[in-house]
Amino acid sequence: MNLTDSIGCVLARRGNPEVWAVDREATVFDALQLMAEKDVGALLALDRGQLCGIISERDYARKVILLGKSSHDTLVEEIMSERTIYATPHSTVDECMHLMTGNRVRHLPVLDGSSIVGIVSIGDMVNWIINSHEETIHQLHAYVSSSYPG
Repeated sequence: MNLTDSIGCVLARRGNPEVWAVDREATVFDALQLMAEKDVGALLALDRGQLCGIISERDYARKVILLGKSSHDTLVEEIMSERTIYATPHSTVDECMHLMTGNRVRHLPVLDGSSIVGIVSIGDMVNWIINSHEETIHQLHAYVSSSYPG
């Protein structure tokens, strides 16, 4: 595990290949229900099956609650973050971290051509880096504690 590993490796290790999405014309309430049911903080927004944005709990808080709107009357497309940035399965962990921090986003869709293959969160990136560091520490510890041949 290291920063040059591909996002495809991250998705494979994480398991759970399901990607939760909502139609852009669904109500925000419906999107929030799905987020709660699936215990996720964001959903991909689709237009005729194609990625057109992301709706997150942050979008809800800032664009519905703070503006006094109703989640029953507001459509996903009215508050979603339209997304032009994404990763590919071949993108590296390091590249994705730069994309996410540079664009101040917590979720990054993973596309293979126009097909959605997953979504990674900043938490996925942090866990990968922590595991990478733990692996390096273990290897260094094993190296230092091994007897010198000679």
